[in-house]
Amino acid sequence: MLLASMKQVVFGYGDVPHLEEANIEIHTGEFVAVTGPNGAAKSTLLKLTLGLLRPWSGEVYLSRKSTGGSKLVVGYVPQQIASFNGGFPSTVLEFVRSGRHAIGSWLRRLKPEDHALTEQALKQVGMWDLRHRRIGELSGGQKQRACIARALVQQPDLLMLDEPATGMDQQSRSSFYAFLNRLVKEHGKTVVMVTHELSEVQPYLDRMISLERKEDGRWRCCTTTSCSGHFMPVG
Repeated sequence: MLLASMKQVVFGYGDVPHLEEANIEIHTGEFVAVTGPNGAAKSTLLKLTLGLLRPWSGEVYLSRKSTGGSKLVVGYVPQQIASFNGGFPSTVLEFVRSGRHAIGSWLRRLKPEDHALTEQALKQVGMWDLRHRRIGELSGGQKQRACIARALVQQPDLLMLDEPATGMDQQSRSSFYAFLNRLVKEHGKTVVMVTHELSEVQPYLDRMISLERKEDGRWRCCTTTSCSGHFMPVG
C-alpha cells in the first residue's frame, strides 16, 4: 500500500530553491534510509512528506488510512528534539507515557495497556532503568532515546526518524537498527530514517533515497535504490 509520495516537488527557503525533482514513494512494510551530505535537505524531505512544509510546486501525498483501514498513526522524531534544558520537570517515565495521550483525549484515564506499552517502549530503547530520572538531567543520546520511546508508545504505522542514533555508541546503534528492522518485518510497520551511518544500517534496509547535488548547486532526490544487501556507493 502506498503511504506517502512526492511528484516533481520543488522547495526552498527564501527565494532560493534547495530541493528539486523530488519523486519518491513510500510503501507499507519498508525500511527506507534517506542519505546525503550535510546540508542536503534530508530533514526538509521528511517535513515535506509529513505536510509540515508546503512545496513550491509539485504534489505531496500522505495517506489518511493504514492498511487496516483505521486512521494512519505517524510517529515523528525530528533532529535536535532532545534539546531539553536542565529544568525540564518531567521524568522519563512521565514523558514517554504522555505519548499515549497523543492518540486520544488528554482527559482520558490511562489503562493498564498504556502502562505496559510505555514499559515496553522504554525497554526497547534501553531506557527502562532510567525511567525515574528527570529528562533535563539526561545526556543528549539518552534524551534522544526517550523521544524515540515516546514515538514508539503511540504504536505508529509510519515512523519517521531524523538521525535518531545521534549520541548512541556503535553497539547501541546496531541494536537499534535491528529493532527497527523487526518492527518492519515482524509487525508490518514502515520506517523512514535520515542517517549518516549507511554502512551500519544497510544490512537492514529495503531501499535508500539519496540526495545529490546538481551542477547548479541545488539538491535533487535520486531514484530510490533497491537494497536487499546490494548498495551502490553514495558520492
